[in-house]
Amino acid sequence: MIKPSPTNFRTLDLNLLRVFDEVMAERSLTRAAHNLSLTQPAVSNAMRRLRDALGDELVHRQGHGIEPTPRALQLWPGVREALRQLQTTIVPQPFSPGSATSTFVLAMADATAAELMGGMAKLLQEHAPGVSLRVVPLTTRDPRRMLDEGAADVALGYFPAVLTDLTAREQAGEVVSFAHQRMYAGQYVCVMRKGHPLAKAPMTLDTYCQAQHLLVSFSGRPYGFVDEALASHGRQRHIVMTVNQFFTAGRVVINSDLLTVLPRHFVPTTGMADELLLKDLPLDVPPVHVEAVWHVRHQHDQGHRWLREQFLNLSKHVFGEQRMPMA
Repeated sequence: MIKPSPTNFRTLDLNLLRVFDEVMAERSLTRAAHNLSLTQPAVSNAMRRLRDALGDELVHRQGHGIEPTPRALQLWPGVREALRQLQTTIVPQPFSPGSATSTFVLAMADATAAELMGGMAKLLQEHAPGVSLRVVPLTTRDPRRMLDEGAADVALGYFPAVLTDLTAREQAGEVVSFAHQRMYAGQYVCVMRKGHPLAKAPMTLDTYCQAQHLLVSFSGRPYGFVDEALASHGRQRHIVMTVNQFFTAGRVVINSDLLTVLPRHFVPTTGMADELLLKDLPLDVPPVHVEAVWHVRHQHDQGHRWLREQFLNLSKHVFGEQRMPMA
């Protein structure tokens, strides 16, 4: 049994980690040696040195291959990701949209997807026919965990608390693991059906608070940024229903006397614009800035950078053109 000893990272030969990664991937010293263009004794010697440095056996022989120890299984994901990032930084992989076969996973709300994904489909068809995009639901106002775990490559949405936290960490000199870029600024408006009893009445703060409301909440929590703004005035509204999609909110509103709040740009894409009436909210709410957020491990990846640039250009095109009259 190897006697545990404290690991001194400053004196650790990082080449040993490349050997460890290959051995873990192949579960064979022989195949790892072939892939690394080394002899098997050289691979065995490298693994011995790493075992001595880390104080763990790391692998055991089993049949014609090897079996990792729990410590090796714990180490491997971090080592593999670190080596991948280092390779991407030193030797960036070329990305040609016309021949690429990459798949990107995007997290966004249905309102954002309705605005942007049609344009992205046309762009892929014309310029990147082998690239695939998968959109997954955005169920949180803090997408950092899903980005960190690799459940999504980019999250697009309204993340004010995340940006505040990242800015504070940067100003404190902390290492920040996430990057972001503003896509567009949106305006939220009060939405009701055209035959609503309040359709022809002035939308005062009292009128608004006395009405019944539908809230779009990704998490199901019956409290949103409008409620925060109302609370600052010592007011509150009566939320009788929450849904997790903007499109669903539109369908509910045209069939009820509930009021909801939707992104102004989203309404024309619903197919329900002729049945909906838009009014300014009777209080000031902060502008809604839709941001793209991603893990810094993708910062210098050329394919990832290309994807972000396409969304930014498309956002400028779409949101620079759309207008919808207010009541």
